[in-house]
Amino acid sequence: MTHQKSDCLFCRIVRGEIPATIVYRNDHVLAFRDITPVSPQHVLIIPLKHIASLSDLTPEDEAIAGHILLAAGTVAGILGIRESGYRLVFNNGKDAMQSVFHIHGHLIGGSMMGWPPFPGLPSAHG
Repeated sequence: MTHQKSDCLFCRIVRGEIPATIVYRNDHVLAFRDITPVSPQHVLIIPLKHIASLSDLTPEDEAIAGHILLAAGTVAGILGIRESGYRLVFNNGKDAMQSVFHIHGHLIGGSMMGWPPFPGLPSAHG
């Protein structure tokens, strides 16, 4: 049974109440295109179960975390970037710019990336 929070944006996408461009889905995760992509390929990978943040993972969620990571390689293959490379980014908490409090990894790729990943963004700490 999938546990979902009724008012969570991503839980509503999981239930099909909000449309999304689905790239991949299995019994554990859903991957869909980000509506504001930062690269040619930008997909969010979320667990079907509502878990607000990485800090809220419990030992019972270990398999869910593994499913997210395994899905990343599958999704990268679907997108044609598995060999060229991609980044999987998790923002955890408001200072890390987490805006939807349902665990989600940003799989981004399709172009050469630099470091730091987001130069020029204002610092939260001055």
